[in-house]
Amino acid sequence: MQEKLARRSNSARSKETRTALIKAARKLFIETGYAETGTPQIVDAAKVTRGALYHHFVDKRDLFRAVASAEAHAVADRIDIETLSPHNQFEALIAGCEAYFSAMAVAGRTRLLLIDGPSVLGNEEMEQLNAQTAGEKLHQGLIFALKAKNLPDSLLEPLTQILSACFDEAALAIAQGKSAKDYQAAIRFLLEQFR
Repeated sequence: MQEKLARRSNSARSKETRTALIKAARKLFIETGYAETGTPQIVDAAKVTRGALYHHFVDKRDLFRAVASAEAHAVADRIDIETLSPHNQFEALIAGCEAYFSAMAVAGRTRLLLIDGPSVLGNEEMEQLNAQTAGEKLHQGLIFALKAKNLPDSLLEPLTQILSACFDEAALAIAQGKSAKDYQAAIRFLLEQFR
């Protein structure tokens, strides 16, 4: 019994350490940028040892990957929550759009996912992460929207890529101080094709 409690305790401590590292790294990556953030700063902020950092992550880039993954999943989770109850596919697309912009408004998220992410991890890896998270939500919404409009399946991939790029560009513009209302209205105008 004590051995089981010790294992559970070690597991809980390990999870706490990993969470502390991700949280500290997120804050520093936003404040000073990936390139300017050193691992000594991260372990100091997380109040752990360098050994603990390298026990959980191969290097700083691997830690950034965990931060980006957590951010991308948070966006997808928000979209899931907001698209549970719409009455039709058009309403679901609009709800997903609003959820995306709301989720991307979290301080630092646009920088992590749309600026530093491609620079640190590369476009291909970030595209894969997007395809598993918010991009997948858009993809699923478009499947139903295309069927409802009797449009060919061949449009699905191009539309997903084009609209995903539009969403990301709008999020970047909003993060740079442009009118969120205007950009959201522009995206909604594009989505009107699926009404």
